[in-house]
Order: sequence, then structure tokens, then C-alpha cells
Amino acid sequence: MLYQVYPRSFQDSNGDGVGDLPGLLARLDHIAGLGVDGVWLSPVFRSPMADFGYDVEDHCEVDPVFGTGDDLDRVIATAHRLGLKVLLDLALSHTSDRHRWFCASRATRTGPFADWYVWADPRPDGTPPNNWLSLFGGSAWTWAPERQQYYLHNFLARQPDLNFHSPGVVEAQLEVVRHWLARGVDGFRLDVVNFYAHDPALRDNPVRRDPTPLDAVLPASPYGFQNHRFDKSRPETLSVLGRLRSLVDTQPGRFLLGEVHDDDMLARMAEYCAGGDRLHSAYAFALLGPEGGAGHLRAVIEGFERQPGGGWPTWSLSNHDVVRVVSRWGAGAPRTAFAKLMIALLGSLRGTVVLYQGEELGLPQAILDDADLHDPVAHAFWPVDRGRDGCRTPMAWTDHAHGDFTTATPWLPVPDDHLALAVARQAGDPESVLAFTRGFLAWRRRRPALCRGRIDCVDVAPPLLGLRRTLGPDTLVALFNLGPAPATADLDALGVPGAGAFDWVAPPDDRPLGTGARLALDPWRMAFGAPPRRT
Repeated sequence: MLYQVYPRSFQDSNGDGVGDLPGLLARLDHIAGLGVDGVWLSPVFRSPMADFGYDVEDHCEVDPVFGTGDDLDRVIATAHRLGLKVLLDLALSHTSDRHRWFCASRATRTGPFADWYVWADPRPDGTPPNNWLSLFGGSAWTWAPERQQYYLHNFLARQPDLNFHSPGVVEAQLEVVRHWLARGVDGFRLDVVNFYAHDPALRDNPVRRDPTPLDAVLPASPYGFQNHRFDKSRPETLSVLGRLRSLVDTQPGRFLLGEVHDDDMLARMAEYCAGGDRLHSAYAFALLGPEGGAGHLRAVIEGFERQPGGGWPTWSLSNHDVVRVVSRWGAGAPRTAFAKLMIALLGSLRGTVVLYQGEELGLPQAILDDADLHDPVAHAFWPVDRGRDGCRTPMAWTDHAHGDFTTATPWLPVPDDHLALAVARQAGDPESVLAFTRGFLAWRRRRPALCRGRIDCVDVAPPLLGLRRTLGPDTLVALFNLGPAPATADLDALGVPGAGAFDWVAPPDDRPLGTGARLALDPWRMAFGAPPRRT
């Protein structure tokens, strides 16, 4: 299990209102105390922050707002002493428009960097070369008068796309990976990994024939009206993944995790982590969208498990790009019970699972005033889409001013309802979400079938979701009531030999729920069953 840190919002150490690496260093004990295996750090590289670090100006330098390279070295060393792996977030598909590579490429059509970005001549009428769209709205092409050509950007115009058909680009990005491997990093979360390659012929994307064509994560964007056949997820990407894997495998124990944003998310996830010559794992937005019922969850789980290749997936229910799961799926549910249910559900899935900072506190999405919105998504699509700031607000460590995140004015406000859920407020409460998270993750570690076993869905009627985890002779069945009313499972119908005689418990302290042919679950509760232990 990984814990995602959004460094701008974790802990400020120098009173400038922005979280930093020394602040993270001071709070690593909190992360280690949860019982996770590693930390994924959202970008800390030098950046003008047009997209808050995903527009990189130098992949090998730490941005001064976060500290220094020495600070990052100390974070890595301390994390290792605490038994935590460290993954850095690498946005390799694009750079900032201030990157020296892009400045050189934009200046002239000749020279060593001329083909390092995706350049194209205009159509005869001066319009962009094709119909490709930016995820953040509008054309994916911006005119550069210096070259009298358009350049491609799948995101902001200030995030030009690199040309992975150029050997120089691939070699340069491999050198970035070598740099951080030498610094002791344990792996990388690769941002939008399926955007690396594009169709060299620049063919138009076809119209998407889906009756609900809008993007699930960015519903206000017109991006979802196209079938993105030519601007991403190209077969040439696989050779780049192979080279990355070969490099990372020179140092045992390193890990490559890729983010996928694709029309066919589950197929692309499976393709990118199939076999031993691509990524170790991949994740998509299949569990990060608005749908969260038992039927959808089962469809996603079984949909991935049906894919060829037998790859190792990664799953998360919240992150820095989407509304927090307590607000996204839990409307009308009691917050504490629902937050615990989501922790247990996440921890029961096959694969690597990622806990987003604040999820261990059951934080809801922050509701911010218009004047506090900084995200470029909010600027593009307000008021229909208020952007991602609401899931990026600073951690509340105490219920004091600004949650003791900073002594200054924080870059985003800390909501009052988050102060009431602060770490210090929950630390002494055995019924808190924080106590449940710590206890459940410790309980999970003692059950190999839950961590490494095969997964199958069992036949229970919604709103129940049933999962069977199997490792050798060990079987564990998990039931989740995702609805607002009590629900009963017929254990004899689970298709598990002896299920009617299972001992059913409520983790993390194995509170007994009984044995028998039927099991009643209260709303928003979970139960785990296994054959009776022999005495």
C-alpha cells in the first residue's frame, strides 16, 4: 500500500504558506504509523507552477518552494529508516514552456532540439493541423510565431508535449530516471503514461459514438466527444515502457507505476503492465469517477481480471485530481462509517492500493470560495466545474489556526470541518477513522490472501458487494453493504465451500458477527469471513 503526499499541502516548515520537504520530513512518522509500505510524492521539481508542478522546468532540480535537493535526500533516507519506499511523480510526456529544451526548440526549425516537441504546419487557412483537443478545453495546438508552426499540448498551452518519436527525447528522459535512481529513489509514478506517443501522420480523431460522451473526470470539457485514437495510447508507447523497465530493473526492488487516462481504461491498464517488460503496475480513473455502487465496482473488478496478461493493477478511491470519495460516493451516508467502509474496501482489492493524504481522516471535499480557486481547470470551466482545489487543501494536524499546517496564510484555506477532523483530534479516539485505518492496515498485513491472493466477486445482490480472496488453501470473503438500509447475504449461495460455517468478523479487532447460513449487515458496514480456526 502507498500513501500519496501532495507536498504543497502536507506541512509548511518555513512560514510561506506552502508545504515543503522539511515539513514532510517532520511528518514522516505519521505516514509510517499508518502501516503503509511507501510514499508517492506529487511533483517537487522546478516549475513555474502553471499546473502546480506538472509543468516541469527541470526534472533534476527541486523547486525552491519545496526546499533543496539535500532536503529530498533527507526525506528519502529517513523514509528508508522508517521502512517506507519513496516514489517520485514524473511527468515525462510534456514539460513547461519555460524548459530550456522547449525554448531552444521554439526558436528555430534547425538545431539539436528542433524535433524534441511536436510541431506541425497550419492548414492552408491557418487553422491547426487537425481536430485534436486539449483535456483542459479548446484545441490541443498553439501557434508559435517564431517557427510559424503549431505545437501540441494535451493539457495547458504552457505544457508542450515532447516528441517521443525523437531518439533524443527518449534518451534524455531515461537520463532523468537514472539521475533519481542514483539518488536512492525506489520508483516512479509516471504521469499520463499513455500520452507519450502520438500518430506521426496527425490524423483526425473520430467522433465518439458513446451516448454519454463527456469525460467522467472533467465533465465540463469537450474532450470526451472524441475517440482518442491518434493523439494517445499509440503502439509506439510500448517500446518506451520497455526501455524504462529495462533501466529500472538494473536496480532490484524498484517499481514503475503508470497513470492511464484512456477511452478503454481497463484494457490499457492491463496492456501496460502485462508481462515483465513493461510497467510493474498501472492505474486508471475507473474507481475515481462519479459511479460508486456495488454494480459498478463489480464491473470494474471483473473487467480488469478478464483482461489478458494477468498484470498487477493499482487502485485508489481519491487523489489530487478528483473529488474526495467521502463526498463523491458518500452523499447521505454517515461520514465516519462511510470513510471506514472505503478504507476497508480499498484494502481488499487485488493489487497495489493508494491512500490519498487525508483519506485516513475521512476528510470530505473542501467547499471553497470563488476567490480561493487556483486550479487552471476551475479557471477554464467555472462555474460548472470548480476544479481540483477542493481535494488539495492543506492537512489539518490540530484544530488550531490553519490546522498547524503553517504559521502564515496557507496557499489554500483549511476548512473548519477539516479542523474538527484533525489528526490530533482523532489520535486519542478509538472509534475515529484514523484509529480504524491504523488498525485495519495492521489487520490486513496479517492476512496474506487479502494482500496477495486471487480475487473473485461473489454473487450477492446490490447494495452488497462480495469479494473472495484466495491464496493457496486460505480463503477470505469480504462483504460490503454500500447502501442505506440493512442487507442480508445468503451465505450458502456464495459459491464458497463451507461458507455457511464461516466465522464472520468486523475488523480491525475481529469483533464476532456470528456463524450461520445468513448474515445481516447494517448500512455502510463490512464483514470478513473465513473458515473456523482449528483449536
